[in-house]
Amino acid sequence: MTSDHRREEAYVWIWLPGKTQPVVAGRIARQSNDRLMFNYGRSYLARADAISLYEPELPLGTGVTPLLASLQMPSCIRDASPDAWGRRVIINSAIGLKGQAADGTDLDELTYLMESGSDRIGALDFQSSATVYEPRQHPNATLDELMRSAARVEKGMPLSRELDLALQHGASLGGARPKAFIDDGDQKFIAKFAASNDLYNVVKAEFIAMRLAALVGLDVAPVALTQGLGKDVLLIERFDRTRIDGGWARRPLVSALTMLELDENEARYASYEDLATLIRHRFDAPKPTLEELFGRIVFNVLSGNTDDHARNHAAFWDGKVLSLTPAYDICPQGRTGGEATQAMLITGNRKLSQLTLCMDAAPHFLLTPDRARTIITSQIAGIRAKWANVCDEAAMTDVDRAFLWGRQFLNPFALEGWVEA
Repeated sequence: MTSDHRREEAYVWIWLPGKTQPVVAGRIARQSNDRLMFNYGRSYLARADAISLYEPELPLGTGVTPLLASLQMPSCIRDASPDAWGRRVIINSAIGLKGQAADGTDLDELTYLMESGSDRIGALDFQSSATVYEPRQHPNATLDELMRSAARVEKGMPLSRELDLALQHGASLGGARPKAFIDDGDQKFIAKFAASNDLYNVVKAEFIAMRLAALVGLDVAPVALTQGLGKDVLLIERFDRTRIDGGWARRPLVSALTMLELDENEARYASYEDLATLIRHRFDAPKPTLEELFGRIVFNVLSGNTDDHARNHAAFWDGKVLSLTPAYDICPQGRTGGEATQAMLITGNRKLSQLTLCMDAAPHFLLTPDRARTIITSQIAGIRAKWANVCDEAAMTDVDRAFLWGRQFLNPFALEGWVEA
């Protein structure tokens, strides 16, 4: 069902590159056809340092910017909206539906933007005023309190107002798992918690995948393990924030779904081949970026991360060019049988989770067969060599190691047809 909680407009504020305070960029409002349309403000267009929210989608200019035919709102603004977990928190708070009662309920997109925390991913925020910026602050909460709050949301139990606000601080995050922002003053993290229906230690599995990805040479967001309420918590260092004199600067970014000009309902058409073409034409340092992206595809295949959808890839946007963000959300997925597919097409209409398909795709990434084979061989060797040490770092039990090894990591299906030199 769809709730009648609707907003008609919001003002879009942006942190310009290198700035610690936001300025109003424009207004997003509902049109008669129920689509959400954006236009830049005159004061913003008059700024010498103004940048577009993203091109080619929202180029600087006067008047309402037309939407792509398939979109209901600008995709680069949708990137700042919460996904499954954040929406569940907001539904819990806004209309009182708890637990499974919230399933199938949806709110207006502007409500999600306005009810989620101001410290959201990227460099945008949303306000009811075009002149006064009032961040939706969260009260300080310990990791234990945040974990307790996440568990209560999952169970459909009400929260205190203070913890409700604290957990909403993480509502602007994407993904389906319980999470929250952590700020220790000098560093900012995303904290991911265990879910009540986890069949194995998903938190440690993601830690291991992220650490191994870094150790085989990929550009990955730094991670650490800690505990709250005696349970494991994954801390991921935020790469969209930079500490500078006077405060924190925010880095604008856009998802691959936005770059590929696709709507949520078209995500199944997202293609690494198309993303590679875009990188060749619009990214800073395209050649090393293509090799990095190829390496990430290979590692996803080798680690059993089949949740590599187009919102799990992103690029920084500086107003002129794009540059790939560090990798994130590399999490081995539950798997029972052998065959698996990636969320994004790898080449053509094929997306089987196999190294042989990666080799077929190598030319799209400007890689010779020898170079592609070297990347794959190096990753396999690195995973095998570092596996035990990283599992020790995570204090992973023998049972969980056995569950992941050969099932998620280096699954025989991934290696099928691959001949090691």
